[in-house]
Amino acid sequence: MQVHESLYLGGEWRPALDNAAIEVRSPSTEQLIGSVPAAGRADVDDAVAAARRALRSAEWADLNPDRRAALIDRFADELVADLADRARLTSEQNGMPISIALPAEGQLPVGLLRYYAELCRTRPVEERRPRLDGRGSTLVRREPVGVVAAVVPWNFPQTLTMFKLAPALAAGCPVVLKPSPETVLDAFELAAAADRAGIPPGVLNVVPGGADVGEYLVAHPGVDKVAFTGSTTAGREIGEACGRLLRPVTLELGGKSAAIVADDADVAALAQRLAGVSLLNSGQTCYVSTRILAPRRRYDEVVDAVAGVAGSLTVGDPLDRATQIGPMVSSRHRDRVEAYIELGVAEGAKLVAGGGRPETDRGWFVRPTVFAGVDADSRIAREEIFGPVLVVLPYEELDEAVALANDSDYGLGGTVWTSDVEKGIDLARRIESGSVGVNFYSLDPASPFGGYKDSGVGRELGPEGLAAYEQLKSIYLSH
Repeated sequence: MQVHESLYLGGEWRPALDNAAIEVRSPSTEQLIGSVPAAGRADVDDAVAAARRALRSAEWADLNPDRRAALIDRFADELVADLADRARLTSEQNGMPISIALPAEGQLPVGLLRYYAELCRTRPVEERRPRLDGRGSTLVRREPVGVVAAVVPWNFPQTLTMFKLAPALAAGCPVVLKPSPETVLDAFELAAAADRAGIPPGVLNVVPGGADVGEYLVAHPGVDKVAFTGSTTAGREIGEACGRLLRPVTLELGGKSAAIVADDADVAALAQRLAGVSLLNSGQTCYVSTRILAPRRRYDEVVDAVAGVAGSLTVGDPLDRATQIGPMVSSRHRDRVEAYIELGVAEGAKLVAGGGRPETDRGWFVRPTVFAGVDADSRIAREEIFGPVLVVLPYEELDEAVALANDSDYGLGGTVWTSDVEKGIDLARRIESGSVGVNFYSLDPASPFGGYKDSGVGRELGPEGLAAYEQLKSIYLSH
């Protein structure tokens, strides 16, 4: 069991000012696996103050891009050294199957640091442009936006932290990180790695806590930019607060993504890739395609294929490499997912796979569940469930399929399945979503990721993700 007694603030490990603690339980065993101090408002004040000092300190602010990139690379080196341990820690905290955690929580954070270190080296800080009126030139300069409040969820804690931390560091921004209470242990390991790498004091600070701590941090007068990943409900509140403060904000929120299965699709290929596209991390992933749109003439075939895959997946211990579906992150979240399953049955949908718990006397598990005969206006077809629950909807023509895909409050991910790649690209262009995969789905760290509509504001990843942590200054010159 991991017990931490100090917070990481201003480059030091020190006791929290309050005596409260956050306990972490394994979702697969329900046993206590660790605890950390809970940050209070005074701790947040100290963290923000430390970040503001770092923003102007010679030790950080005076680093040229090459030296800052070298420091980021050293941070990546430290994460490589304990890669497997960090992946295991995520699995223990949130139930992510270790086969997913190793690449997603172990390797990807390292890759993101390396990617943004290279952008830091190669992206010019300044560029000179000729004036449109021909009278001299303008020097356009990129500067760090300032102190960043990064608020991250529990489903991919290391990766989603690095979506924010890596570009922020590359831009020269200190960060105050607020991890989710369900996954705080890995945040302390991340801080320890940053400390070993020689990240200057105050550049990374960790303030674990609940929603109240997050609200206080987001609205803190010493914060210049907010980056949040989480629910649309919380995102609206954060967006409202930042709007009042005229504070830049990036919001990566919920999803209810659609998979359009075209008439000519290879259903066997869809079935082979379904676990990664629609049930990744036991369905606890924002962009997964949980609405399967099937042509009516092949509807039964698609339903049988999807149900067959769902019924064949191994549910169990997330630390077992054979496990494909782990537990829900908490008993409360399992109750929420099960309530949606009960709602689907009550709404008249046909349960064709799953629908209950596996035979186990411990752990917050839900079997992968598939509904057919679903009304497109039903709640299970429209609301984000964030669990291993899929719905299969019929359509007549592709225009109707596109209309169904777009008939959603969300627009984060999506997939198209067809043997004609050009047709797939054309369909992807018509879908109102920030990202769409053709015959597969996998995030590209070098390309922007984010949502349309209720799925968020702004973009992470790629050069665009770095630009979100910069502000532009124009210096007008007469020559």
